Amino acid sequence: MFQLNGKVALITGAGQNVGAGIARALARQGATVVVNDFHADRAQRTTAEIQATGGTARALSFDVSDFDAVTAAIHDITEHEGPVDILVNNAGTGGPLTPLAMAPFARSSAADWQRIFAVNLYGMLNCSRVVLDNMIERRFGRIITIASGAGQTGMNIGVAAYAAAKSGQIGFMRHLAAENAPYGITANTISLGLVLSDASGLPNPTDGIPVGRIGVPEDPAYLAVYLASDEASWTTGQTIGVNGGSLML
Repeated sequence: MFQLNGKVALITGAGQNVGAGIARALARQGATVVVNDFHADRAQRTTAEIQATGGTARALSFDVSDFDAVTAAIHDITEHEGPVDILVNNAGTGGPLTPLAMAPFARSSAADWQRIFAVNLYGMLNCSRVVLDNMIERRFGRIITIASGAGQTGMNIGVAAYAAAKSGQIGFMRHLAAENAPYGITANTISLGLVLSDASGLPNPTDGIPVGRIGVPEDPAYLAVYLASDEASWTTGQTIGVNGGSLML
């Protein structure tokens, strides 16, 4: 069940944390994984981890906010691994644990918003658009976007622009699902709570999390495996929270 043998998966921002966890999980299920990260050394590190456990992976560094770079990268993947079957839009910036989030919106700048939207929102649009034609032609595709509970609630102070981008992701994915369901393409969103491999620098990191712990990269990775699988063909247009119960809608 949930086997991905013969499938080609592209995971953006997969050089660390959640993206790396998803890349490792998809590879364990048999997918050929292309590990993207803006930082080439990070992409190489995740790729080496997958290869060391017998998985098939290749690192490919490009900027998801650059449409031409995305187009060239996905053409390269198609030439070497084959058409992308599974796209995981994970690349992001400007979240709750970055220095930018320490200041409220009134003290932010237009340059701050532009980078947040370029990576979180336009990065997702770019990658989704470029893979779609081939998915439609082959009548199969899985598009998964990693969003955040910040895009669904107004409780986080200092992440207004980030929340706007994440909310945009959620809305876009619903419409993408509706447009492309007739072609066998599903589009779903994983909305994350606090996921960190090391929360030692955070005061009381488990406050407000009913299960009593922060998430680890494997938590959303297990859901991504299901959403990427053939068995998930009737699950589309959904925003699924993986947050330890910190946000219950």
